[in-house]
Amino acid sequence: MILTVFLVAPNDVRIEHIEEAPELLERDGRWFSLRGGPRQPRPTDRVWDPVAVYAPDELTEEEFQELFELNKKHVPELNLRY
Repeated sequence: MILTVFLVAPNDVRIEHIEEAPELLERDGRWFSLRGGPRQPRPTDRVWDPVAVYAPDELTEEEFQELFELNKKHVPELNLRY
C-alpha cells in the first residue's frame, strides 16, 4: 500500500492508502496530479509505507511548493527523510 497525501488547500490535507500511484487521480470531482513519490521513508520509530504526494492538477510548481510548505508543519508525512 502507498500512503497518499492529498494537498487540497492550506490546512486542508487528506491522507489515504491506495494500491497504485498514477500520474492523475480524481477525488471529489477534482483532478490531482502526482507531485512526489511514491518514496520509501527512512526508518524512524515506526515502519512507514511508501509516501506519495498529490496536489490539484491546475497548480503551477510554484503554487504547489507554497501549498506544501504551508501544510508541512501540520503533516508528519511531509517531514520524513528519504
